[in-house]
Amino acid sequence: MDHLTLAKAQAIEQEYIFTLYTQIRQPIVVVRGQGALVWDAQGKEYLDLVSGGRAVTGVGHCHPRVVEAIQRQAGELIHMTNDFYTEPQMELARMLGGLSSCRRVFLCNSGAEANEAAIKLARKWAKLKHGPLKFEIITALNSFHGRTLATITATGQPKYQQGFEPLVPGFRYVPYNDLPTLKEAMRTHVCAVMLEPVLGESGVYPATQEYLHGARELCDQHGALLILDEVQTGLGRTGKMFAFQHYDLEPDIFTLAKGLGGGVPIGAMLAKESAAVFEPGDHASTFGGTPLTAAAAVATLKVIEEEGLVENARAMGAYLVDGLRSLQATHSVIAGIRGIGMMIAADLAQPIAGKLRADCLQRGLLINIVGNSMLRLIPPMVLTREQADRAISILDESLAQVVAAA
Repeated sequence: MDHLTLAKAQAIEQEYIFTLYTQIRQPIVVVRGQGALVWDAQGKEYLDLVSGGRAVTGVGHCHPRVVEAIQRQAGELIHMTNDFYTEPQMELARMLGGLSSCRRVFLCNSGAEANEAAIKLARKWAKLKHGPLKFEIITALNSFHGRTLATITATGQPKYQQGFEPLVPGFRYVPYNDLPTLKEAMRTHVCAVMLEPVLGESGVYPATQEYLHGARELCDQHGALLILDEVQTGLGRTGKMFAFQHYDLEPDIFTLAKGLGGGVPIGAMLAKESAAVFEPGDHASTFGGTPLTAAAAVATLKVIEEEGLVENARAMGAYLVDGLRSLQATHSVIAGIRGIGMMIAADLAQPIAGKLRADCLQRGLLINIVGNSMLRLIPPMVLTREQADRAISILDESLAQVVAAA
């Protein structure tokens, strides 16, 4: 089979596609994936430490059980709207609702949509319980919650908001892991605090125990809801099914997406019964929980549980961190390392992240960067010890090459 060449792909993009991804696309055409590996159009193999690019393929590329579920469902029923009951959606809702005290489930198509639903639910809850003046939502600086107008407003990074003003009113931002400032911000009008348990997009910064427990207590004291954005951290990536389980607390609302469908687009917003105030007509999604995506998500959840991927994420994440620390002993350019499960970051003392990513690509390793001085590793949870060793070996070679050439 003749595959699309890189030159042809770039020509098509230049002529037909909005130039939203031109600066971030890697110069390969990926045509196949299996587990933690992908192959380009020339047949070259790459070890994927980015889970398809944004922490999506947590169960690996084309997991056989997910593929089989999609194929079977595609031959039976691809789509029915929420005007009807379908078996995959009911099974998925039952499985998700049984994982925590947030038993009410809304299914959608992405993390941004899940967060949008959470924002709407919090405001509806506050108006019913406290009246129309309680509508403000506090989020963290350097957070990331999505690309819709409301979720870029919730996102505490001005670079994503510039050019789209006026933004949605009623959001305020506080420094992450700064409990005194959060306490000062808890005014009468606050209806919710919305946080990532681990800042993901900005570089893998976990919340401290004091901070997240303090946020929970402040919400209880001030009659506000705690919303946790688990779009990237959920479903095993941090070494627990949900990141909030590291903190021995539960939110009122939390959101999921990325790893939920095994690569198929799906999102979910879950809420405690006490916060589940949506009524018919308040919110909806034409494609939310459609049979095909729900079947993929059911298979994905079964794989995570039955194949021990939460435990593997915890063990292999620690193994990768140990490998990076061994590199730090011989490469002084590695200034710091932090990680929780399969979310790992390494700070660099020189602005060489872009060159390092390019060199790793040539050697058959896919990594992510934040700015030009940080590496971020978000591997599939099926990563093996041998693959982790291979990744550390390639990073060792690339660090030596790039630093020498700097």
